[in-house]
Amino acid sequence: MSDVPTWPSLYNPIIELFPLQHRDPVQPSGRYLHDPHDIFRFTLYWTFVFYTPTYVFCGIYAFLNLAFPPPRTSAKSGKTRWNWRGSETIPLQRYTNRPLGAETDAQSHMRAPSRSPARPNERRSRWTFALLVFLVFAVFGLAGAVVGSAVIGYVLAGLFKTSKYNMSTWIPFIGGLLQTLVGFLG
Repeated sequence: MSDVPTWPSLYNPIIELFPLQHRDPVQPSGRYLHDPHDIFRFTLYWTFVFYTPTYVFCGIYAFLNLAFPPPRTSAKSGKTRWNWRGSETIPLQRYTNRPLGAETDAQSHMRAPSRSPARPNERRSRWTFALLVFLVFAVFGLAGAVVGSAVIGYVLAGLFKTSKYNMSTWIPFIGGLLQTLVGFLG
């Protein structure tokens, strides 16, 4: 019981499932975990294997959508329609009861004709923003994997230790897989 198996240590689970009667609880060719820290470590590694790549994939998808935005096309004609990057900005004004002609005269003297309108954020490019979004996805993927595997690993360790069962190395594998599938729902 004192020797800890190396990380994957997956074995054929059939040796524990068929037949169930008249079998020892610990099979000679099986690998079992007993220490809660080892159970957490195995759950953490399997969660990294399943959970983090899905977040990185979603981060790459968001990065590509922000770095190379798709053109806006009309569903009927298939032509590209209004693009916010090439349009002029219209400043918001307070509502007044003046007629429309008076508003357009007031707006025409407010704009400097020789200056182009300033971009909303001149210092940060679209690439920088896209990279920040990717890094946020990656960091949240790693943090979610650590926190989730700590909860799942120690809960599983408590359940198995309380009931005095031997934990197979397949249980942390299933815990990491379940955490990833629940993450897909979120």
